[in-house]
Amino acid sequence: MSKSYTIARLEKHGETFEILVDPDNALKYKMGEKIPISKILVYEEVYKDAKKGIRVKEETLKKTFGTTDPMKIAERILEEGTIQITAEQRKRLIEDKKKQIIDFIAKNAIDPRTNLPHPPQRIELAMEEAGVQIDPFKDAKEQALKIIEKLRPILPIKTGILRFKIRLPADVAARGYSVIKNMGKVTREQWGGDGSWTGVVEVPTGLHIDLIDRLNKITSGRVEVTQVEG
Repeated sequence: MSKSYTIARLEKHGETFEILVDPDNALKYKMGEKIPISKILVYEEVYKDAKKGIRVKEETLKKTFGTTDPMKIAERILEEGTIQITAEQRKRLIEDKKKQIIDFIAKNAIDPRTNLPHPPQRIELAMEEAGVQIDPFKDAKEQALKIIEKLRPILPIKTGILRFKIRLPADVAARGYSVIKNMGKVTREQWGGDGSWTGVVEVPTGLHIDLIDRLNKITSGRVEVTQVEG
């Protein structure tokens, strides 16, 4: 296989769907950059095994995606699936994500002994000592929160906490709840008879705006958020 393209893969309903993509443009797309699918997809074919050249049957494509259009299917594969990245790409992504994580910790956490931020260099050394593993594709702020917990035995560190009462409508309660669990700590909750969810959530300072933005997107602005005192 030529080095000028790589594989994007999606596992769905027990089937494997693969496409051949430009590695740089596919990565930019996965990272949120708006790039036309035509500039990403190398061949307008959907494979069961790209390396062997085995194509997916049209009836399987239709059943799974509701279409046989390779451009539309490629968009789904890129959005929902994974891409194989080069070692150089992975190294670059991890370094960029590491800088974002360190920056977040430096701005949103303090040394409780001095009430001053830790220098970025000290945070980086503590991360190395703690053996922190960075995921190049996961949100930097969410990773930073988990990393802060790993740093506590090494580095005296404290984050500010804000508390919110949140109500999620029934039709998107499960999706919203998943986001809340990843970004905050639920201290009290109740599921309504109609399927709605209400709870009190503790969120680190610096993350609450992102949380509210995400919940607004998931609920189309129907989420109810009220800040409460501790």
